[in-house]
Amino acid sequence: MSAEATNPATPGPVVPTAARRKARPRIDLRRLGRAALLGNAARGKLPDAIGHVAEAHRAHHPDADLEPLRRAWVLAESSHRGQMRKSGEPYITHPLAVTLILAELGAETTTLTASLLHDTVEDTDVTLDQVREQFGEEVRYLVDGVTKLEKVDYGAAAEPETFRKMLVATGSDVRVMSIKLADRLHNMRTLGVMRPEKQERIAKVTRDVLIPLAERLGVQALKTELEDLVFAILHPEEYAHTRELIARNAARADDPLADIADEVRGVLREADIPAEVLIRPRHFVSVHRVGRKRGELRGADFGRLLVLVNEDADCYAVLGELHTCLTPVVSEFKDFIAVPKFNLYQSLHTAVARADGQVAEVLIRTHQMHKVAEAGVVALGNPYAPAGEAPAADAPDDGERADPTRPGWLSRLLDWQKAAPDTDTFWSTLREDLAQDREITVFRPDGGTLGLPEGATCVDAAYAQYGEDAHACIGARVNGRLATLSTVLKDGDSVQLLMGQDPASEPSREWLDHAHTPAARIAIQRWLATHPDSAEEPHTPVTVPTRPVPEPQSAAPRTASAVVVDLPDATVRLAGCCTPVPPDEVTGFAVRGGVVTVHRLACASVAHMKGSGRPETAVSWGDSTACRVTLFAESFGRPHLLADLTEAMAQEGAEIVSATVEPPSEQRVRHTYTVELPDAAHLPALMRAMRNVPGVYDVDRAQHQ
Repeated sequence: MSAEATNPATPGPVVPTAARRKARPRIDLRRLGRAALLGNAARGKLPDAIGHVAEAHRAHHPDADLEPLRRAWVLAESSHRGQMRKSGEPYITHPLAVTLILAELGAETTTLTASLLHDTVEDTDVTLDQVREQFGEEVRYLVDGVTKLEKVDYGAAAEPETFRKMLVATGSDVRVMSIKLADRLHNMRTLGVMRPEKQERIAKVTRDVLIPLAERLGVQALKTELEDLVFAILHPEEYAHTRELIARNAARADDPLADIADEVRGVLREADIPAEVLIRPRHFVSVHRVGRKRGELRGADFGRLLVLVNEDADCYAVLGELHTCLTPVVSEFKDFIAVPKFNLYQSLHTAVARADGQVAEVLIRTHQMHKVAEAGVVALGNPYAPAGEAPAADAPDDGERADPTRPGWLSRLLDWQKAAPDTDTFWSTLREDLAQDREITVFRPDGGTLGLPEGATCVDAAYAQYGEDAHACIGARVNGRLATLSTVLKDGDSVQLLMGQDPASEPSREWLDHAHTPAARIAIQRWLATHPDSAEEPHTPVTVPTRPVPEPQSAAPRTASAVVVDLPDATVRLAGCCTPVPPDEVTGFAVRGGVVTVHRLACASVAHMKGSGRPETAVSWGDSTACRVTLFAESFGRPHLLADLTEAMAQEGAEIVSATVEPPSEQRVRHTYTVELPDAAHLPALMRAMRNVPGVYDVDRAQHQ
C-alpha cells in the first residue's frame, strides 16, 4: 500500500481552480513511476510518466519549450533508478509529484526543471557542476538552494542550518522556497509510513516554519493543504470531529450557500456585469477556526463565495450591486485591492445575510488576482526575465544575484540572521519571527517607508532604519507628536526617530521589553553581552538625581529699574507665571501692599483678572536690558544630559539662579530653570542653544495656567 493511501490526513490534491480539480483527478504516482522504470520513451519525445506534468505546464504556458523537462526527467530517472521510498514506491515518484504540484500552480519551465532534479545532488552521484553544464546556472542555483546539509558535517544543527541556507538562497531567488514548499507538501501527504514520533516532529517544523513561509510568499494553495495535514497529525481528535461536521454538511439535502450563489448570479446578471460565481469549500482548519469563533456551524459557514471578474473596476461594481441588492454585513468588509496584503494578496472581502440569518462570506477578485492569491510567488515566474521574454538559459555566475521584488519581511529576516551566528538562537528566533504573520507599513519623514510586523514599536523602527546605530536613539515623534520608544505603531503611522549625538549613548535593558523584531532584540542583546558592566546595572535615563537648587536671597524679582509704572511709589514685580522680558508686550495689575505685577499680554492670568473686573495699570520697559526668565525644557533621558544642557546655557551668558530636574517618567525628563541674562535680546539664542542639545525636544517660557 502506498504512503498516500496510509496517510489519514490527505485531504485532496493541490490545484489552483475548481475547474482544474475536476478535469485532473488525483494521479497514481506509484504507477507512473514504475511505468517510467519499465517503459521506453522514443528519443526526443516526452516519456509517458511526465505527460501529466507537460499537460499542466502547457495549460499555463502554451508556448513553453518542453525539451529541458525531457532532459531533466532522463537524468533524474536514471540517477534515482533502484532507489525506493519507505512506502515501497520508486523514489522517482517523489520529484515527479513535486514537479506536478508546481506545474499545476503555474511555475515556469526553469522551476520545473530544477524540481525534477532537486534531490539528485543530495541523494545520487550527480554534482552541481554537472547540473550547470547540462541545464545552466539558474537550475544549478535552485537545486543547490534546496539541497540539504549533511548531518555528518553539521550534526544536530543540520536542519536549522539547512533552513538558513535555503532562506539565504531564497533572498536571491524566491523559486528556491517554492520548490521546498512543494517538496514538503508531498512528503506530508505520504507521512503515514513514518513512526508517530517522527510524524509529529516533522509536522511541528512544518507548522512553525514552512506554513508561515507559504503564507508570506502568498502560496495559499500549498499553505491550506499543509495546514490540514498538520492538523490531522497534531490534533487527531479535533480533526476527526471537523471531518465529521464537513461530511454531515455535505449530506444535507439543502445547501444555503448554493442558494445565495444563485441569488448573487441573478443580481450580477441584471446589472450586466460579466462574472463567474463559484462556491469555495473551506478547508479543515478554516472550518475548525470558524466553529471556535461562531459556535454552532450553519450551512453557509462551510464555504465562501468567490466572484471572479475581468477588471479591477468590476470588483467594485460587484461590491456595489451586492451591497445594494442584498443585506451586507458591514463589519466584514475589507479592501485588499486598494491596500494589498504584504504577501501580494488582493481581493475585496464582504459578507451578505439572508432573512433566516445565514451569512455568506464573499471574495471578489479578478482572474489575475485569483492566480496570484492561489500561487503567490510561483505565479511571478522568473524574477530575472524581462516582461514578455523567455528566461535565459544561463545566468552569470557573478555572486551578485538580486531579486528586486524581494519582499521586505525577507530582507529583514536575512539581515538579522547574519547577526545570529549561533544555530540555536537562529532557529528559535526564526520561529518567533515567522509567528508574526501580519505586517504594517510606517512612513519616514524623508518619504521612505519601513515594513514592520504588527505590534512593532518605535524601538523596532529605530533598529530597522539605523541598524546598530539605533543605540543612540533618544525618542520619536509619531504622527507629529512626541512618543516614547515603547509606543506601539499602527499601519500608516508617520514616524520620525530622534537620534542623539553623544558617543556614550547606549541602549537600555528596558528596550528588550519593547523590542518586537529579531533585529532589534539581537542588536540590544549583543550590546549588553559586550558591556557586562552596563548589563549588571539597569540603565538610568538621567545620571543625576532630582536636584532642586534653592533660590539665593539676592535673587529677588527685579523692580522699577527695569519697568516703568504710572503709579507713584509703586513696587513693580515681574510675574512668575509668565516671566516677561523685554521686548514682550506687557500690562500690570495692582495687588495688595502697593505692588504692581507685570504680566505678558498673552498670559492666561491676564484674561482671568480682566474677566474679574480688575483694572489694568500701564507699564513699560525702562532703560535696563538685563532680565530674569524662567524656562521649561523637556528631554529624553540619557547620560550626561544635565551637564551638556547647563554648559550650553553658560556659553550663552546665562546665569542659572535655580534649577529643578524632575524624576524621569517613561524616559522623559522635565527641567525648570530660572536664569539671569545681561540682555533680554539674548533669550532667543539661549532657547535655540538649549533645543540643540541632543535629547532636548522642547524649550519654552514659563506659562502657568
